[in-house]
Amino acid sequence: MFSNTKIPIFVDKSFPVVYLTNKRKIINDPVYGFISIPGDFVFDLIEHPWFQRLRNIRQLGLTSFVYPGANHSRFQHGLGALHLMNMAIATLRSKGIIISPVEEEATLIAILLHDSGHGPFSHALENLIINGISHEDISLLLMRKLNEKYSGKLDLAIEIFTGKYYRKFFHELISGQMDMDRLDYLRRDSFFTGVIEGSVGSDRIIRMLNVVDDSLVVDEKGIYSLEKFLIARRLMYWQVYMHKTVLASESLLVNIFKRAKEIANDGDDLFTTPALRFFLYNNIGHSDLIDEGTFTPGMIASNFTRLDDSDILVSAKYWTDHSDKVLSDLSGRLLRRDLFAIELQNEPFSEKRVKDLGNLAKKLINIKPGLEDYYVFTNSISNLAYTPDAPVVKILLKSGRTADISTVSDMFDHRFLSERITKYFLCYPKECR
Repeated sequence: MFSNTKIPIFVDKSFPVVYLTNKRKIINDPVYGFISIPGDFVFDLIEHPWFQRLRNIRQLGLTSFVYPGANHSRFQHGLGALHLMNMAIATLRSKGIIISPVEEEATLIAILLHDSGHGPFSHALENLIINGISHEDISLLLMRKLNEKYSGKLDLAIEIFTGKYYRKFFHELISGQMDMDRLDYLRRDSFFTGVIEGSVGSDRIIRMLNVVDDSLVVDEKGIYSLEKFLIARRLMYWQVYMHKTVLASESLLVNIFKRAKEIANDGDDLFTTPALRFFLYNNIGHSDLIDEGTFTPGMIASNFTRLDDSDILVSAKYWTDHSDKVLSDLSGRLLRRDLFAIELQNEPFSEKRVKDLGNLAKKLINIKPGLEDYYVFTNSISNLAYTPDAPVVKILLKSGRTADISTVSDMFDHRFLSERITKYFLCYPKECR
C-alpha cells in the first residue's frame, strides 16, 4: 500500500538513473473510502518505523473477546484522524479562517502522531509499562525525538499538540470536546464492533465547524448532529469501552503484567522479549522522560517503540509454563479466554463479600495467603459526556453570537453534560460462584 513508486527523471546512460519518489498516495479505508496522504513529510512520518509499529497495536485492546471484529489497529485510527483533520482544515478555510500551509502541516502532524505513544493493547496497560506515565506523555517524547531527527520540522506540531500555540483552536481540533480523535474513534470503533449506536455523522459535524474568538464552535444547524455525537459517545462507553467482559479480560491482563513485574523485581528470571524485559526489570518513571533519572529519554523511546501486542502474547505463552503458579495460571486463563466472572452495581461492594470470595479463591486455586488479590478485586468505572478540562461546546447562532450547548439544546442540560455516572465492579474466578 505504501510502496514507493519510482519515476526516472532522466536516463542518460553516462550517468546513474535518478529517481523521484511519488509520495502522494491514496488509501482505501474501510470507513471513509479513498483518502489521500496530504504532503510528502506526512508520508515520511507514516513510513517511519515508529508509526508503522502501530499496525501491531489493537485500537481496542481485548475488546475482540466480546466483539470479534474489533481487531482494528492504532495505525488505522491515526490515518482516519489525519483524514478528518484534512477535511476540518479545508472546511475552516472555506469559511474565511486564515490557516497557513505551515500551520496546516503542523496540525496534520500533531493529529497523525497523537496516539503514537500507545503501548501494547492500548489503554489496557497504560500507566503500568512505565509507572504513572500516560500515552500522551510518550507521544510527546516520540515527537520530540523525531523533531531532533528531522532538524526541528516538528517544532510547531509540538506547540499545537501541547496547547502552547497562540491560536488555541488548533489544539481543540486535536484534544477537545469534538476533536478529530473522537470523531474517528467513535465511527471506526462502531464500524468494527458492529455497535451501530456509536455511529456518528463525522462529515456533517466537521462541515458545521467554525472559529469564533479563537475557539471552535458549531454552526447552529449542526446541533442535531452534535447531540447524536454526545449520545453516541456515552453509549459506546457503556456498550463497548466499559463492557463488563472487556473489563474482566483487561483486568486479567493487568494482573498478569503486575505479577510478572513483581517476579522481575524479586530478581527471578522470566522469559520476555528484549523490549519488554527493559520495562519489566527496570523501574522507569516520569523523571526519566525529562532526563533526570537513571535512563535517558532516547533509551526509553528506543525500547518503547519496539513494543507491541505480540511482546505480551508471546511472553504470556511462555509464562503458562512458569514455576510461579499465579503467573502461569493467569496467563493460561488469558490465552484460553477463561475470564473472571464480573458483577456491576451502583454501590461499592462490601468488604466482607470481597474477603469471603478471596478466601474461597485461595482455597480452590491453592495459592499462598496474600496472592488472592490477583483473583478477587473490586474497582470503579465512570463515564462523562463531557471532558471536564476541555472547553465547553459553543453553538454559533444565526444572530452571530455564541451560546453554550446546554442553553440551546432541547435534549441536553448542564446536569446531563457534567454528571459523572459511576459504577462499581467485582471480579473473581468463575469457579468461586
